[in-house]
Amino acid sequence: MLRALAVDDERPTLEELVYLLNADPRVGTAEGAGDATEALRRINRALESGPDGPDAIDVVFLDIQMPGLDGLDLARLLTGFARPPLVVFVTAHEDFAVQAFDLKAVDYVLKPVRRERLAEAVRRAAERRTAAVPAPRIPVHEPDPDHVTVELGGVTRFVPVDEITHVEAQGDYARLHTDRGSHLVRIPLSTLEERWRARGFVRIHRRHLVALRHIGELRLDAGTVSVLVGTEELQVSRRHARELRDLLMRRP
Repeated sequence: MLRALAVDDERPTLEELVYLLNADPRVGTAEGAGDATEALRRINRALESGPDGPDAIDVVFLDIQMPGLDGLDLARLLTGFARPPLVVFVTAHEDFAVQAFDLKAVDYVLKPVRRERLAEAVRRAAERRTAAVPAPRIPVHEPDPDHVTVELGGVTRFVPVDEITHVEAQGDYARLHTDRGSHLVRIPLSTLEERWRARGFVRIHRRHLVALRHIGELRLDAGTVSVLVGTEELQVSRRHARELRDLLMRRP
């Protein structure tokens, strides 16, 4: 049974999060803290109590943007502890995913929090804590092969694959770029590379996958290679440069 601490400076959001955590059968106890400073005091008490003590904490569900010490600051502090609790970020902002996963976050949950999405984060935390088996790959169900399902703020959208100009790796997530904006999805870049190879997507860098049809220019400058996709210039790694040039030369 997980012992959880939820941290959020907005009281209604915090109360809802604590309620949902306590309703999950894998959570033994869930408490709340109104800011990162209060949470740090609570975590210090937990560490003094020891992993089996009455004040122990297994996982922190942490907001990012808070006054004073923010969630990323607190997570960085925790990395210096000998046995820190696991961290799940719960935020209304999708732009911090890279920093979150650099800090070894278990999951990154967008607000407003849905019960089933939070349950998935709890499952991941429980599996990470027990470390009995590796976390299974989460299947991705799409309505059809021509669209990607994305969720933002409780709204589900279906983004046509043909509108995606390029994809950027962000930890366990990928950011899909279109002419109208970008979307964060919980799919590894390697999975999208395999799935969309036949649709004209090619890997140009360890962090980037690009649709050939959206490449406007191939640029060579002092031994470096880059491509222009819309108004954005993306670097091409040496190991991918020759394959990309060959593909562009054969492009109709």
